[in-house]
Amino acid sequence: MLLRSTPLTVRRRTIFVVLLAFAALACTAPANAQSAVAVAVAKPVSLPDIVIGSAKAPLTITEYASMSCPHCAAFGENVFPMLRSKFIDTGKVRFVFREFPLDPKAAAASMLARCIAKDDSEKYLDAVETLFRLQEQLVAHTKETLFFVGKMKGMSEPEVEGCVKDQAQLDRLAADQQYALKQLNVVSTPTFFLNGVKLQGSMSYEELEERLKPMLRK
Repeated sequence: MLLRSTPLTVRRRTIFVVLLAFAALACTAPANAQSAVAVAVAKPVSLPDIVIGSAKAPLTITEYASMSCPHCAAFGENVFPMLRSKFIDTGKVRFVFREFPLDPKAAAASMLARCIAKDDSEKYLDAVETLFRLQEQLVAHTKETLFFVGKMKGMSEPEVEGCVKDQAQLDRLAADQQYALKQLNVVSTPTFFLNGVKLQGSMSYEELEERLKPMLRK
């Protein structure tokens, strides 16, 4: 009987070890996948990133937005100011804004914001705020609105014209959008990545805060 019981015990132990291994893989797979996405999101793209917040912040939020997207404008007006005051300015969140233009009008607006900012993230976000506020006019009367915003920010009409017709800049914008589409599966705006966790669609500040707090406790 002893000889029969020994192999049975070994098999049970072996099965138990295998089950533990599968359980460990099941637990680590989502974390590894999230880490891989976070690395892909953080990869440098063609255009300089628009970034605010501490480089040491434990949480990075990356937003993909279109200047012609009403939900993006609503997020910028209703959610972003509180996100900034409570999380970004307090060192808890680093915020990255990236363009994902859904149409030529949005692409032109993004390029204008880039020209206004000259790689200054604060100036860029200020221009975006203005463009979002004038979104209906931008969509209905694109050229006139771009000239108006450009003039507000110190640009002449010829400078605005040259900016939005800059093919090299447009190519870089298109390349970054293709990267987001193919590598990150960004298909709509707004799309957010919270340390690699993907969230699609608009949300209230309360909904966003509910997502952020558990991640900041880790």
